[in-house]
Amino acid sequence: MKTYILLLRGINVSGHNKIKMADLKYMLENIGLESIKTYIQSGNVVFNSGEQDPNILEQKVHSAIYNEFGFEVPVLILESNSFMAIIDKSPWDENEDFEENKCYFVLLKSTPKIELILLLEAEKFSNEVFSITKKCVYLKCNNGYGKAKCNNNFFEGKLKVQATTRNYKTMMKLLDMAKTN
Repeated sequence: MKTYILLLRGINVSGHNKIKMADLKYMLENIGLESIKTYIQSGNVVFNSGEQDPNILEQKVHSAIYNEFGFEVPVLILESNSFMAIIDKSPWDENEDFEENKCYFVLLKSTPKIELILLLEAEKFSNEVFSITKKCVYLKCNNGYGKAKCNNNFFEGKLKVQATTRNYKTMMKLLDMAKTN
C-alpha cells in the first residue's frame, strides 16, 4: 500500500462544481481507495492504495467524479514521497522573515517546456516572486494571493500545463496527514 495526496482543482469555488467531502469520500471508497481523509472543502484528500501508478489513479478518480457529480475536474495525485520532496525543495527559509500566509505552491500536473519556463522567469512583477521547478511553482505574494496577478490561471496560461494551487498551511497539514495515514 502506498499513501497518496489527491488535489482537485476548482471545486466548491463561488458555488460552482459543488462536492460535499462526505460524498467525495464515499465515491473514493467505492473505487477501492482506503484510509481516506479529507481536509477542508477545496478538494484535498489523503488516501492509501495498492495501485502503484498515480496516473491510473488520476484517471479513475477523474472518471468517477464525472460519473457521480456530472462535471469534469482536473485531478492531481502525488505519492507522499513526491509531495514531501516538493515541500522540501521550497525556497523559503523559515528562519528569515518567513511569512507563511504569503507562500503558495502551484503544483504542476506535467513538466513545462524549458523555453516557456525561461520566458516566464524573465518577467518581473512588483508584488510577486516565484521559482519554477519541474513539479511546482513556489510563489510568494507580498499583497496576498487574492490580489496576485501571478495566480493559478496565469501560470497555466504561461506554462501551458494544468496546475492547482495550495497555500503553505494546507500543504503542511496534508504532509502531516500523509505521515500518519
